[in-house]
Amino acid sequence: MFREMRRRRQALTHEECLELLKTETRGVLSMLGDDGYPYGVPINHYYNEADGRLYFHGGKVGHRVDAVKSCDKVSYCVFDKGYLKEGDWALNVKSVIAFGRIRIVEDEQKAMELCRQLCYKFTDDENYIAAEIEHDGKRTLVMELEIEHMTGKLINEK
Repeated sequence: MFREMRRRRQALTHEECLELLKTETRGVLSMLGDDGYPYGVPINHYYNEADGRLYFHGGKVGHRVDAVKSCDKVSYCVFDKGYLKEGDWALNVKSVIAFGRIRIVEDEQKAMELCRQLCYKFTDDENYIAAEIEHDGKRTLVMELEIEHMTGKLINEK
C-alpha cells in the first residue's frame, strides 16, 4: 500500500525516526482539503511513547478540522534543523514522514492531559501551563494520529 523508499542508503532507522518525533517541536500536517486540493498546515506535536501516536492541538473549527472530518487519511512531515559537516557548506537534514489516520480525541480529560504534555516540549513552567489550560482548554481540540507507515531519511542538500 505504501511506497518503498527509493534511496534506501539514506534511510533512518525506526528508532531514529521516533527520536526525531520526540525531540522536534513542529512539522507539517497534510490532508485532503477543499475541492480536492492538498492542505498542509504547520503545527506542533507531541509524540506519546506509551501508545506510539502523535497528538496535535488547535481550535475547534477551521479548514483543518473540516478536512479531517471529511477524510481521516493524513501525512505528517517533521525535519530537524540540520547540521554541517566540517568544511562543507551543504546542510545534512533528517526528516520523517508518517502516514496514518487521524481522529478527534473526545475524552476532555485525556485531551487536557495531552495538551499539558505538549506544553512540556516548550516549558516546564507549571503555573504558565495551568493558566493556559484554564484559559483556553475549553476552546481547544486535540487530534490523535495513529501511525500506519513511517519512513525517515538523511539528505545532504548539495
